[in-house]
Amino acid sequence: MSEAASDPVAEYKQILQSVLDRRPSGTRQRLAAALGKNRSFVSQIASPAYPVPIPAQHVDAIFEICHFSQAERGAFQAAYARAHPGRLRGQVDSPRMRTLTLSFPDLGDADRNRQMDEMMADFARRLARLVGDPTP
Repeated sequence: MSEAASDPVAEYKQILQSVLDRRPSGTRQRLAAALGKNRSFVSQIASPAYPVPIPAQHVDAIFEICHFSQAERGAFQAAYARAHPGRLRGQVDSPRMRTLTLSFPDLGDADRNRQMDEMMADFARRLARLVGDPTP
């Protein structure tokens, strides 16, 4: 029995890894930006070798950015539900998100550029929560 078959976390991560391996270069970076994380975080959540689970709030963004097929989505959700019962409730039916690409000046410093990228990603997430929740 393979590790992925005996470990539901490894099973859904194997599905994600397979999907990412078939996507164009840059997909991992776009996913990292959409999640407001570093590319190394994407590598950890996509690798069955790492026990780091994928947070439920990231699942919809993963589906959107990585363009899961219906079959891949179903297999991922089933494995995720086995690994984390009840965690996806309400997450899967959330509104679809869209990606908007903005251009910003290069600040000439990788750390400052990263900080600006993270600030803008955080702003977008907070704005989406505000728009999605009619109560202040």
